[in-house]
Amino acid sequence: MTNRIFITGIGTGVGKTISSAIITESLQADYWKPVQTGLTEGTDTDTIKSLLSNPVSKCHREAYCLKEPASPHLAARLEGITINVKRITEIADTYQPANRPFIIEGAGGLMVPITDTIFTIDLIRQLKARVIIVAGNYLGSINHSLLTASVLKQEKIPVLGWIFSGDTHSNEDEVVAWSGFPKLGRIPQASHIDKAFVKEQAEKLSLQLK
Repeated sequence: MTNRIFITGIGTGVGKTISSAIITESLQADYWKPVQTGLTEGTDTDTIKSLLSNPVSKCHREAYCLKEPASPHLAARLEGITINVKRITEIADTYQPANRPFIIEGAGGLMVPITDTIFTIDLIRQLKARVIIVAGNYLGSINHSLLTASVLKQEKIPVLGWIFSGDTHSNEDEVVAWSGFPKLGRIPQASHIDKAFVKEQAEKLSLQLK
């Protein structure tokens, strides 16, 4: 098993990038987002860079940067680009740190299409990564959480556990119990997210991750 952790979400906008920053900081890992869409809003890599404090972590350049804020397969199609998943896995091998974890952030959830035939869950398998699931609390989040857990179990992909973000809700304990995956931590709702916030949350998370 490679020392790779893939960060996926139960959907879009559940706190995946902030969670990635906190996990990267906690483990002094390297960070990579293979496919970035929605370039008009900036890149998640730039966000991560601005939030890390440790002198060790490196944020690696994306394999594909696409303008449209859409699924990778659609954004690539609109730009006339073909995403090559083999190229992504080859780049991952060159970026992989020798003695530290490698945090890889996905786009959206497990069934987001990377190409017309390859989905995020297929990419996770090819990268030989373990998974951390990021979940928010909203109407429908139990269903999205348990569907995500079910697919990972069905595909026999190793899962480290859950990170919950945003407002606290009793659903968290039930999702943990029903899924069988442990709760690694939670990231509270914050009006301002900066290096100090990320460092504080990273320290809280470090025992669970290590």
